[in-house]
Amino acid sequence: MINDFLKYSEDRKLFKLQDNILLAVSGGIDSMVMADLFVKTGGKIAIAHCNFSLRGRDSDLDEELVIKFSAANNIRIFTKRFNTLKYASQNHISVQMAARDLRYGWFEELRKEGGFDRIAVAHNLNDNIETLLINLTRGTGITGLAGMKPLSNNIIRPLLFATRNRIADYANTFDVPFREDKSNAETKYIRNRIRHKILPLLMEINPSVEATLNETALRMAGADEIVNLYTDQLRKKLISKKKSYLSVNLSDLNHWLHNQTLIFELFRPYGITGSQVRDLIDVIEGKTGTRIITDNFRIIRNREELLITGHAQKKILSFRVNEINDFHSISRVESAKIIDISEDFSISRDPMTGCFDSENIKWPVIIRKWKPGDFFYPLGMDHRKKISDYLTDIRCPLPERESALVMESAGRIFWLAGRRIDNRFRITATTKRALVINLNF
Repeated sequence: MINDFLKYSEDRKLFKLQDNILLAVSGGIDSMVMADLFVKTGGKIAIAHCNFSLRGRDSDLDEELVIKFSAANNIRIFTKRFNTLKYASQNHISVQMAARDLRYGWFEELRKEGGFDRIAVAHNLNDNIETLLINLTRGTGITGLAGMKPLSNNIIRPLLFATRNRIADYANTFDVPFREDKSNAETKYIRNRIRHKILPLLMEINPSVEATLNETALRMAGADEIVNLYTDQLRKKLISKKKSYLSVNLSDLNHWLHNQTLIFELFRPYGITGSQVRDLIDVIEGKTGTRIITDNFRIIRNREELLITGHAQKKILSFRVNEINDFHSISRVESAKIIDISEDFSISRDPMTGCFDSENIKWPVIIRKWKPGDFFYPLGMDHRKKISDYLTDIRCPLPERESALVMESAGRIFWLAGRRIDNRFRITATTKRALVINLNF
């Protein structure tokens, strides 16, 4: 088994013998066998053990076993106890998801602090098959059918080649100590139901179903690489980065609307699920303003483009500037100064630079997001206009519209920042001193 372990890792470039590896060891049979294999390779390793405080005395016995194994093999060990139930409740997630977040977050902290090259986890071939079936039942794209990756960022899975039975045979042959998690036998969890009920039925149909499904996952992983390469190239062609959002060229995208699979793969990085593809196509074919919301993004039809942006910020952005020097503490302001008007003075045409008659500015100056009902007198106009109407007239994209800032003095807006100054505050022939503000956003 050790030869297969090394060959699998070498073929997939999971680690080098000189690498510093952090092993995630729970005390279960898979992780204890993985630890034993690493010990036999003679590499540089340390062990990390999480106590999730979910199984009372059993959790403590797991920790004791891992500590004893580490001491017997002279391996450095890190342990940490988590209040998993509290974390799950506070974050409104399942206990399983909470445990996953906690352990991987801690592993990454240890990796950075300890200078580890890789974090090794003990998922096996059966785990991979179960993941494939779980994704299949929930609905997935090609990536979900590819199962787990042997190498993902800094996480390696060097036991993906071994079945659960083969791992058990190794443990029995070499007297590897381990503890059985009693929850593995409970069928209230989806993974366990697949393990104990679905897979035995599939094995009645095809006794070699483990190998068959594993080969399917490998082929899907290869297909996933091909699809990702193609869709990445297509995204570069269709999607351009704007100031605060992504813009999708609809005239080009329309050529692909007949292929829902391609649409799903294109927009999957923005949270689109398989069940949302039809709704997304309705947005693409809909009127300006129609949208679809995912966990982290909004996808909005805007005339002849599709906008991809994060959720609207609910935080009220506001700064109070009591004097000219206070501008320097605001990250969005590059510089601000009051200068005397001379013969060589010229008004900048850069929209990020505002030039105002300083005598008309009353302190403090307020910088804030615009709100409904706000109005100003756009430069060159002698009548007022609502900020909302002005932004509509200049076809300001929704993400920029939502984040637009105004500057006001004594309750009067003197600048729709980066877009238009107010006519009442402009530089005139009688202006003696100018307030010049340069923005950097």
